[in-house]
Amino acid sequence: MSVTPQADGAASERAGLHVTYHGAVYPAEEIARGAAYELFSAEEAAGFEWAPRPGGAPPWRRFAHVTEVTSVHGATEPAEEPESPLLVPLHRDRGWSDVHQLSQQPTAAGDPTLAAVRASAVIRRGTRMVKVLSARQLAGYVRGWLPHGFCYREHDVAHLRTPAALAVLRGDGEGGRDGVDVAYALRWRAADPADYDVPVGEAHRGLRALPQRDRLGPPVLGTGFVPSNLQLIPEFVTRDLADLPLPANATLLAYTADGVEVVLYSYQAEQRGWLRMVGPQWRHLLAAVPGLSPDQEYVPTGDAPRSTQLVGGHAGGEYEAVADLPGGFRVLAMTRAARYPVDSVARRLRYAHWRGAPCLVLREEAGWLRLRLCRPDPDSVLATGAQCHERGVYEAWAPGAEVTDDRVVDLPYAV
Repeated sequence: MSVTPQADGAASERAGLHVTYHGAVYPAEEIARGAAYELFSAEEAAGFEWAPRPGGAPPWRRFAHVTEVTSVHGATEPAEEPESPLLVPLHRDRGWSDVHQLSQQPTAAGDPTLAAVRASAVIRRGTRMVKVLSARQLAGYVRGWLPHGFCYREHDVAHLRTPAALAVLRGDGEGGRDGVDVAYALRWRAADPADYDVPVGEAHRGLRALPQRDRLGPPVLGTGFVPSNLQLIPEFVTRDLADLPLPANATLLAYTADGVEVVLYSYQAEQRGWLRMVGPQWRHLLAAVPGLSPDQEYVPTGDAPRSTQLVGGHAGGEYEAVADLPGGFRVLAMTRAARYPVDSVARRLRYAHWRGAPCLVLREEAGWLRLRLCRPDPDSVLATGAQCHERGVYEAWAPGAEVTDDRVVDLPYAV
């Protein structure tokens, strides 16, 4: 269930929705445009939890991914093209449990069946992506951080709705042990599939080789799936571990212990800031976020250094652009009349080398460069002294005079 200031009455609109799960029919509510369902039962049933809510809904409930549901009754036509599902070819000699077991074995990375399953998880322009955050990370994104590192398609994780369930997706090394009974997440739309990579193969061998003492979060298996005893979840990483420009209307979310999704903030691209979306009844969810007042209506990112931006062409000129998906790309302008669609668009970022390691330049201060390793491995981490800030993300300060091959690169998108 998603909660926003305008969400009143959503349950009544779904009163006629029922799904068949394990041979029984349950009233349900749709999650993430049919990627998952919240099932309700008036009586105790296997896998259901006691979680009564206001409004008269049956008190027992559980969350189920669409792949666990055999039929849906009373659903409306989707407003958007659905995401491609994860396809698992099963036969007599290899069932779901066998495929899941393979996904957890680094030595099985080249298995053709596993590779076929992983290849079915596709990002397209407009795909909703999710990154689960700690309270500290949420504060960073409100103040200007950009999407980077490991992330997931919302379609694949829509059934994970509680802090306990979402802990498997956290990459900060805490995994829900911060004493806060709320989980946070960033959700945005992918501007281009080329911005993402699958952490498999030789290009990501270094991430697999990093010892536990040098990393945060769970290990990178190299199979393209999240380490988990229960879930088969495909994972992605931003290409070169780079920051991505925030698209218009990205959201920061909270998930409560009873599975309610609350939209905390919405990103306003023209104002370069986050607009608070929650009313007084939900502001306690922000109490654990360091340095953030729950009563602040609007939080500007200000002049925070930006390691990447979109640039677009219009009428022969170059302008800063914004992804306003699913519509497309346009000039970033305060006035509606100047928000022209662009003829071309590219993601601009800065690369360099330091001590033999390819890096991204995040910012520059007093002759020093803040660098992030593009391909972290034990050798580059040792040579640069880079520190792990979250799963797969290693950064260090370098004297500008020691950095070589410092260059700005434009990565074009198809328009």
